[in-house]
Amino acid sequence: MSNPPNPFNPGTPDQEKQHFSARVPEKVARGIYTTGQIIQDSPKEFVIDFMLGHMRPYQIGARVVITPQTMHEFITALQQNVDAYERQFGAFPPPPPPPENRPTIQEIYDNYKLAEDMHSGSYANTVLLGHSQTEFFFDFITGFYPHPSVAARVILPALQGPRFLNTLKGALTQYQNRYLKPPEPPLHHP
Repeated sequence: MSNPPNPFNPGTPDQEKQHFSARVPEKVARGIYTTGQIIQDSPKEFVIDFMLGHMRPYQIGARVVITPQTMHEFITALQQNVDAYERQFGAFPPPPPPPENRPTIQEIYDNYKLAEDMHSGSYANTVLLGHSQTEFFFDFITGFYPHPSVAARVILPALQGPRFLNTLKGALTQYQNRYLKPPEPPLHHP
């Protein structure tokens, strides 16, 4: 019997996985428990804002900036974790229907406080993730010399895992449609 794929290194059996470590600064060690996410893009990166709607005042608990390549890797690893979760704990219940009067992005940002030191976000070029029966957890890591460091630690209720995965997939598709032009057809010369 073979070992299941390692979610941190897709396609690699656990027995062959490489050791990876990163420093965890005190300010991010406890993590934030997110209740919603907003994903924005530009030609070179994605910005993911993790919302804290269970506290007053509402606030953005973490802002993470990742490249399209890291986004693709994140989606792949999260898909593997969602699949593993369902094999271990059973299928997710269907999500509740969206509210009839959905707020605009501007209305959301008008109601959520963004700390001044978070405006530029935290860059991450690696995401380590896992899950328990009640939550998914993400360490967004900045892997620069001499020591990789966790830039943000985010905890998501398990039942939001599939919805967040679909949101990430939709954001990547939208990015590809918006910024990646199909190759030009070759010119035919007579």
